[in-house]
Amino acid sequence: MSEQRSAAEKAHAKHVREMFARIAKRYDLLNHLLSGNIDKRWRRLVAEEVRKRLPASQARILDVACGTGDLSLTLFEFTKAQVTATDFCRPMLDIAVRKALQRRRSIRFVEGDALGLPFLDGAFDAVTIGFGLRNVAALEDGLRELLRILKPGGCLAVLEFSKPQTPGLRRLFQVYFTKLLPLMGGAISGSRSAYTYLPDSVQRFPDQEELASLIRKVGFDQVSYQNLTGGIAALHLAQRPK
Repeated sequence: MSEQRSAAEKAHAKHVREMFARIAKRYDLLNHLLSGNIDKRWRRLVAEEVRKRLPASQARILDVACGTGDLSLTLFEFTKAQVTATDFCRPMLDIAVRKALQRRRSIRFVEGDALGLPFLDGAFDAVTIGFGLRNVAALEDGLRELLRILKPGGCLAVLEFSKPQTPGLRRLFQVYFTKLLPLMGGAISGSRSAYTYLPDSVQRFPDQEELASLIRKVGFDQVSYQNLTGGIAALHLAQRPK
């Protein structure tokens, strides 16, 4: 069974990596266009919440599944901490590096997989993952890996699409996500399958309460979440026990 699971995880990771590589050049444009730029506000909120939980000096943050680096850059600008960012898709990471250089932001970028992060136990004061957790092949294993690299008392911040809370918004979101987004995303990026994968992955992902329960299950405490834009997205916050 473990061998079958390992093979399935490897196949999933290969599919996700190749998919993001195909859309890397259009990824930022589509993110901002398809979200009406609200994704920028969500990232600023993540940075603000993380900043409140950092030590007073020499704080270290790891941004996992950093993609093209938008959250990494926001964290650097809002917290002034030492930011390290990692992703397993090289074309996305290359764009993130270029953006940081253009803005003269001193961020360390490392190619790595969320299921096997190339960092020592307890290396960071905070770890963030924005819109990347649902792409991890083994969710609980991924959360345990985030726990591992945090210092005792360190902060976890997970920003992810979630389940809208009101029936009306839920229906509108469903139509937009399953009908309009694949058409628009496919037309602009040239890969409709990538923007079909997005709503499918969101549908399969745990809702707000289920994700909070999983975060507690793997060993975090002080777990909380807040709905963003009516629950279209949610920010989960937690702490590695001291």
